[in-house]
Amino acid sequence: MTIAAVQLNSQQDIEANLVNIQAAIKDAASQGATLVVLPENCCSMGQQFATAERFEALSATLADYARQQGVYLIAGTLPCLYRPDGVTVPDGRLRQVSQLFAPDGKQVARYDKIHLFTATVADKQGSYNEAATFEPGTQTVVAALKANESVYNLGMMVCFDLRFPALAQRLRQAGADILSAPSAFTYLTGQAHWSLLLQARALDSQCMVIGAAQGGDHIYKDGNIRQTWGHSAITAYDSKIMTSYDDSELNRQNTDQGSAKDYALVLATLDKPAQEQARQKLPIFQCHRLA
Repeated sequence: MTIAAVQLNSQQDIEANLVNIQAAIKDAASQGATLVVLPENCCSMGQQFATAERFEALSATLADYARQQGVYLIAGTLPCLYRPDGVTVPDGRLRQVSQLFAPDGKQVARYDKIHLFTATVADKQGSYNEAATFEPGTQTVVAALKANESVYNLGMMVCFDLRFPALAQRLRQAGADILSAPSAFTYLTGQAHWSLLLQARALDSQCMVIGAAQGGDHIYKDGNIRQTWGHSAITAYDSKIMTSYDDSELNRQNTDQGSAKDYALVLATLDKPAQEQARQKLPIFQCHRLA
């Protein structure tokens, strides 16, 4: 099973971001990807409430992109006004939602981000408190994907979830072969920890980890600038980085068609039998004793 992680530099022009997303999915599919993973806040960085008002329409558009290319699509994250049961999120907050769409465009799974980013960072923004905007999710999610007459189980995470090994381990215990991690790490926290966290969660779970990231400067309408680390990467079950885009900024060199590519792709193939064999040789979940 071939998997593609997409790196974007999403701004606050949703239509322009959608053009890049559609092109990236088409490119990944042309290279044989069965599963494409978009980064967190794929349709817009910032303006969460305005984007949440368009949740259904944007979800339908992303689902259609999956259908057009015949791929499974992790639609990064979109802010949403309601919980999975349809109840409006109280206190004027939102849910940060990652969706999995099947090759026929149907929604296979919805995961609401459990761990919300709270930190003080020595960058231009200074402090981050996602809980002021979002309500945390409460449910772990593992979804089945079918490819080449095999079934692959995908455990869904988002960004700050990478800092919590118990989540990765719970997803593995629920049957996960792959962990998705759409992300928008700050430049400084990403520089310090991004690669290490992808590798650590792979070791914790013995799963392939897909780190699709935002990268570069994101200019908000109020003039503020947020910097994200990028460096999208796919890490194998044994913590080896299989492939990575080793930069924050996108290389916007012109393509053969004369237009710039406002995205980057990294692709890797999951060898499930080899992963299963490695798990049998090092059966850490059989040896685990603490609750």
